[in-house]
Amino acid sequence: MRRTVIGILAHVVAGKTTLSEALLYESGAIRSLGRVDHGDAHLDTFALERQRGITIFSKQAMLRLPGWQAALLDTPGHVDFSPEAERTLDVLDCAVLVVSAADGVQSHTRTLWRLLRQRRIPTFLFVNKTDLPWAGKEALLSGLRAQLGEGIYDVEAPDLESMSLMEESLLEEYLSTGTLGQESLRRAIRACALTPCRFGAALRLTGTAEFLEDLRALAPESPAKKEFGARVFKIAREEGTRLSYLKITGGVLRVRDSVPGPDGPEKVSQLRVYNGAKFEQVEEALPGDVVAAAGLSFTRPGMGLGAEKGESAPALGPVLACRVLLPPGADPHRVLLQLRQLEEEEPQLRVRWEEGTEELQVQVMGPVQLEVLHELLLGRFGLDAAFGPPQVLYRETIADTVEGVGHYEPLRHYAEVHLLLSPGERGSGIQARSRCSEDELDRNWQRLILTHVLEKRHRGVLIGAPLTDVVITLVSGRAHLKHTEGGDFRQATYRAIRQGLMQARTVLLEPWYRYRIELPTASLGRAMSDLTRMGAEQEPPETAGETSVLSGRAPVAALRDYPSLLSSFTHGLGSIALTPDGYAPCREQEKVASEIGYDPTADTENPPHSVFCSHGAGYVVPWEEVFSHMHLPSVLHPPTPAMELREQAARFTARVALDEELASIFERTYGPIRRDRGRAMAPPPRSGPDKPWKSALSEEGPEYLLVDGYNIIHAWPGLREIAEENLDAARAKLIETLRNYQGFKQSPVILVFDAYKVKGNPGSVERLGGLDVVYTREAETADMFIEKATYDLSKKHRVRVATSDGLEQIIILGHGALRVPAAAFEAEVRASEEAIRAYLRELK
Repeated sequence: MRRTVIGILAHVVAGKTTLSEALLYESGAIRSLGRVDHGDAHLDTFALERQRGITIFSKQAMLRLPGWQAALLDTPGHVDFSPEAERTLDVLDCAVLVVSAADGVQSHTRTLWRLLRQRRIPTFLFVNKTDLPWAGKEALLSGLRAQLGEGIYDVEAPDLESMSLMEESLLEEYLSTGTLGQESLRRAIRACALTPCRFGAALRLTGTAEFLEDLRALAPESPAKKEFGARVFKIAREEGTRLSYLKITGGVLRVRDSVPGPDGPEKVSQLRVYNGAKFEQVEEALPGDVVAAAGLSFTRPGMGLGAEKGESAPALGPVLACRVLLPPGADPHRVLLQLRQLEEEEPQLRVRWEEGTEELQVQVMGPVQLEVLHELLLGRFGLDAAFGPPQVLYRETIADTVEGVGHYEPLRHYAEVHLLLSPGERGSGIQARSRCSEDELDRNWQRLILTHVLEKRHRGVLIGAPLTDVVITLVSGRAHLKHTEGGDFRQATYRAIRQGLMQARTVLLEPWYRYRIELPTASLGRAMSDLTRMGAEQEPPETAGETSVLSGRAPVAALRDYPSLLSSFTHGLGSIALTPDGYAPCREQEKVASEIGYDPTADTENPPHSVFCSHGAGYVVPWEEVFSHMHLPSVLHPPTPAMELREQAARFTARVALDEELASIFERTYGPIRRDRGRAMAPPPRSGPDKPWKSALSEEGPEYLLVDGYNIIHAWPGLREIAEENLDAARAKLIETLRNYQGFKQSPVILVFDAYKVKGNPGSVERLGGLDVVYTREAETADMFIEKATYDLSKKHRVRVATSDGLEQIIILGHGALRVPAAAFEAEVRASEEAIRAYLRELK
């Protein structure tokens, strides 16, 4: 049996639910027709739906004909419930778009058409209410093609020649046979090249039987995959049972099957197939079936299960926010949980808890949704809540590219992140990228930073509105081998974004509506004047006798109270239809910012400042001073020679301070250092060498350098990479490097390698020119050898030790030696290599 999932979509009052009733009646699914205006429509099951005569929640019904069955999904047409209609699009095999013959294409009709084209969903058009006065078939078809697309054709009188021009294969068939076969039409409809259109009047059952046959003959079949897969499109609750509405896309789902979830598999306890308010339980669901599954607690609308990967995000979102006014004695935390439950079921609802004011806030599409929310809270939880005045939901973006720096370094923590923030395309949201080298920052740290960029709803710095349309690129970062944890990069990333936003030129975005106003021609001038004052983008008015139509777009803030004003000055004869139409720069940015009075530096949840460490304690550096404290160079503003000199001086000062601190630790632990500590940590006096490859001797004879071999190998990135493949090769590379270094310095160098785990090893020393390579004996570590050698040599000679081992550094300082961190030693070796190359170039 062929299976198809069909969604019915339309602008409000186009007759969508009436058409659904007619199709169910024609298929034999119901015995009598219900009517929306009588409150007995088969698919309007919610009390408020019957009361207001509109569809609020999407409903399922089943059409069954010989060899074919279809799950019919009736969706809301009112703009306040657009997301409810939008989320069903992910599971449709085809859609029916209903257009009122009297009203033609409305603004919301164009929005739905755009969403259908974006998802490449085959579409059937039904022009309803032809029993009322209308412009006629030819005029309406011409308007449909002009506003929606050239592929629309009249199924009663198809123009085969024009249809064949929509696709190459159709043209070839038409030229060779003079006609177009049903299979070719089905293929072209599935490819969205053609859109069938039928005219009728659903209330009078005119054209509905023929339209049902169009669907049976031409609607595409649900594709079936072998592996189990399903797509969730709705969450609901019925008598305490949580239901996940989903479409099966592959395999078979049976009762008591386990479905993998984030916290482990969960069993399906029930499978229901709904037909209006009634349902029947089934034991299994096949590809193309739409069922409500009980027993799954982790699902959410848009989620894929099994082979269906990823999760779809809604294109439409709320534009207004209201404070929830609770009745006396109500527990706000309990109400928050109740609202979270409704938020899970309704995609157009957003719930926010403001920590600072301890207030509940809901974000909605419009005032009708607030009425529905009130009824749901009252009916399900017995809560008679009210709502404060609606406020516009602004967003923020930036107009220029900046570099944001975040540093987080309290004691025993470390992370620094540099991000480029640049403007993105309108409607693109937050995009995260990386162009940081893995040699500079490990791939795992980079992935963690990008995760932190996307995991949070970042607030702008102008009014604290959500940040959007920004490309955030990771350009550099630094971690500490011992002290960096995952949470450190979270803090550094958040602070880098905020620090960048503080520098950038902020652009406040406000939501806009697309409007369509019908009013008496006598009131046209007043309406156009109002719209001009609002800053609306107006299209030329359309006038037909006593009635005129105005179309265009304007800010939500200006239009939200206009319906009541319009009704007043037109004496109830004017009507307005509003559809969300994205965001645009706010024309009163300074005024809005002044009224809200947001202080980004006082937002403790989103600090722009960084945390640095000095003398074992963290301290806060204001955002504007971070560039003078950061450890990595700027990407947008590369350091000048003077800045590099200051950075080198800062590193040297920090190293001396650490030496002082280590020496202090040693004295507190082991007693006073016998040698002059200041002299031990001061650079040796030198006279300028007469040749660049020879180093002068100190007053105490040659200066000895001891190198902890394996410590250096694992501290230098280049050697570490070699060691991961072949430790012997890394050891040989270090030996070769230090032979050149020793030849340049003309001072003794002792390279020490651990061999303490080799049983029976007596130890050995290899003499390679001026380089001594020591392999310690059994049970003797390199640290032990270096400590003993330092103690002996420092009695008569100046001694330096290259290592990054903190404990070893304390011991050697106690012996009066000078420590050299691995990073500083690498820079010293690279400088000597460059000096040798420069001398050789001079010889040429």
